[in-house]
Amino acid sequence: MATVVGNLSSPFLLSQLGNSRSCFLKLRPCATLSVFKRSFAAAIKVRAAASAAAVEVEPTEPIVVQNDGNSSNNILACPICYDPFSSSGDPGLSVESASGSSFHCSTCKKTYFGNETHIDLTTASGAKSYGESMPVITEMFRTPLISYLYERGWRQSFTGLIGLPGPEKEFEWTKNFLKPVLGGGNIIDASCGSGLFSRRFAKSGLFSLVVALDYSENMLKECYGFIQQEENFPTENIILVRADISRLPFATSSVDAVHAGAALHCWPSPSAAVAEISRVLRPGGVFVASTYILDGRFSLIPFLRNITRVTKQISGSQVFTSESEFEDLCQACGLVGFTKVRYGLFVMISATKPT
Repeated sequence: MATVVGNLSSPFLLSQLGNSRSCFLKLRPCATLSVFKRSFAAAIKVRAAASAAAVEVEPTEPIVVQNDGNSSNNILACPICYDPFSSSGDPGLSVESASGSSFHCSTCKKTYFGNETHIDLTTASGAKSYGESMPVITEMFRTPLISYLYERGWRQSFTGLIGLPGPEKEFEWTKNFLKPVLGGGNIIDASCGSGLFSRRFAKSGLFSLVVALDYSENMLKECYGFIQQEENFPTENIILVRADISRLPFATSSVDAVHAGAALHCWPSPSAAVAEISRVLRPGGVFVASTYILDGRFSLIPFLRNITRVTKQISGSQVFTSESEFEDLCQACGLVGFTKVRYGLFVMISATKPT
């Protein structure tokens, strides 16, 4: 699927609904863009019990991330053939360099372009007539109204309803899981939405490059707008990329960490997405993701699996009903050292790429 915005969703409504040949890139200075301002009224009625106590699980023992000597910032690659884009000197990836930038793959003979807000690295980028029908959940988050609402009440509405801990606590847990790879590498904030966590990663100084990645053009525009509004924001260490979570535009074994906040359930094929994440992670790289889970008392609901299957068919959203699903998913995609944190219905998981 296309990368979709990380959102926790209602269980029975549409979810709240992401060796090589030479390539060349060219970067130019950028201009600024004023963010879209739109209003939208949304009402979500969800009733789910949430525990107030959190059970924290420490990450596995520290793992040394293997680096092949290439720049941790020179990670962009053609989403078709996965050959990395190369350039003479520092490619200078940043928010400011996106506008007017171009990335040429000499293998596929295709050029990708950046606009004022982000770099479009989807496989269908540049197509004039061709278009694809995406799941309802994906298209929902591509709309300007939902994108505008996301950090203006949408996400906050789930804090008390299904036990969403809130961004500050989630960020602390995420940093705890990322300890083995902290210290100047790169991180992909997959299905970043309007950049709620991407901006935190950038301001934390924990990584030399933060890639805010989403399939929704309007979410990336919102992210850009928030960055421009914030005084003294470190724009030099963050880039915004439009891409498909099941076709990540990064070189194999080039990424130190991938974070997907409240997004796992939004991916039409979590296994395809996690397999791609496993591909791009360096040996020892860390994957951290969060979502919701309907277990415990919800397991008593008659025909729960049938209901979740229908939800998946209609909306494209995955509904998880047991913790074992997450560990199985990670292991099936080549990740090890699975661990988790629970907070009511909210669950944060982590696994690593074997060394």
